[in-house]
Amino acid sequence: MATLPCKEAERRRRQAAALLDQGWSQTQVARHLGVTVAAVCQWARVYRRDGPVGLKAGVHTGRPPRLTARQCDQLARLLLSGPQKHGYANALWTLPRIAAVIRRHFGVTYDPSGVWHVLHRLGWSCQKPERRARERDEKAIAHWRRHVWPHIKKRPPEG
Repeated sequence: MATLPCKEAERRRRQAAALLDQGWSQTQVARHLGVTVAAVCQWARVYRRDGPVGLKAGVHTGRPPRLTARQCDQLARLLLSGPQKHGYANALWTLPRIAAVIRRHFGVTYDPSGVWHVLHRLGWSCQKPERRARERDEKAIAHWRRHVWPHIKKRPPEG
């Protein structure tokens, strides 16, 4: 089921409470509203405990980030300076490398998989390095394709 906007979800919870007050069973309410019986059971428990206030739409902020906005800005600058400035042999950022930089500069430990969320927060996306050698000679490749390859390539038997 798709997530509803907060006000719509609150309206549905209030409707469930009203139907329960009218004597409907939790199963009937769940079927009528298209939700699970477990959801109706949870709403009923909150309604009995807190009344209508417990059914209000709330802000779900999630876990607070471990890096402040200022630290995220600093991290972005550190990453833009490149991995080689941080002692790595090549110019490729990996999640474990970024996790090490965060730990070294901010004293905050992230699992490499959690680093992805930090990068997403910074507006960064996953990039794959191009799989072409820097030394690649486009003119030589074109010449080889045009003049050498046709003589090497197998041709179907004539007939």
